[in-house]
Amino acid sequence: MNRFERFSASGEAEVRYLDGDFRVVRPGTFVRCAVTGQSIPLDELRYWSVDLQEAYATPEAVLARLYPERAKAL
Repeated sequence: MNRFERFSASGEAEVRYLDGDFRVVRPGTFVRCAVTGQSIPLDELRYWSVDLQEAYATPEAVLARLYPERAKAL
């Protein structure tokens, strides 16, 4: 993007998930949980998978994605 292009940070962001951090590839204000579809504001993003490149809204969503058989038992 150069200085003549308009910067719009609203909408869904595209994010590259790294170990212990993430990098915003396309600006936005939120990402979607891969399990629930819930929007997660970037400043509240705490859970993601580097291998699957997915974001999760809660620890329960992580459990449901990575260990579906255990999540059903709860």
